[in-house]
Amino acid sequence: MKKILAFLLVVVGISLVAGAVDNEKDSKFKPIAPDMDTIKHNIENPYSNYYYKKLWRKFLSNDTNMSMQEYRHLYLGYMFQEDYDPYRRSEFSEKIQPLYYKKSHTPAECDTIIKYAELSLADDPFDLRQMEFFIYALKEKKKYARASIWQFRLNHLIQAILSTGKGTKEMPWVVTSPIHEYVIINNMGMMAVEHQPLEGDVDYIIVDKPKDKKAPEGYYFDVSMLLKIRHQKFGD
Repeated sequence: MKKILAFLLVVVGISLVAGAVDNEKDSKFKPIAPDMDTIKHNIENPYSNYYYKKLWRKFLSNDTNMSMQEYRHLYLGYMFQEDYDPYRRSEFSEKIQPLYYKKSHTPAECDTIIKYAELSLADDPFDLRQMEFFIYALKEKKKYARASIWQFRLNHLIQAILSTGKGTKEMPWVVTSPIHEYVIINNMGMMAVEHQPLEGDVDYIIVDKPKDKKAPEGYYFDVSMLLKIRHQKFGD
């Protein structure tokens, strides 16, 4: 947990504003808890607009017309893909892990980050913290065009998570990986200070004292589906 928090401190300066989406109608998307059975049906139906192979092709082609519903199906539907494992870590991410905790990086180190972060994302496409680190290194190397492409992807994936709830006990956000809980907290300009697993397969993340006294002391995340699928696949 300490390593995760250390990483988040490094990337806080490069994080994106979670609500910054380019499509006006998406920015008005009201949070609604996902119906996972319907999502599973849609992504497995070749005749559906949400058929996973179609969504994946659009995502890779940087299609800026993808709707929030498409991003929701893309993100949440990944849990039903064969290679999904919420706790899987790419071997490539391990190679640059020591660089997470440095406050600045040399051009050569940025090249290393770019190389292995890209390989890691090819292996684990929704590793959001690798995405953040990748974007940071691209910007440091003044590769702004590539950085903007990945920023667009990251913004919309984060918005897809935020569209699943309100971060409250009654409407927790649904995530496909526990690491994404910290990415969300970080993108709100806060730092997680404590993690509490609750009944009903809900995680509660307590944050550092918000400057806004009206802000909650913590946020709730629904991990029931990822734990269910993990158990079905691996029995642990």
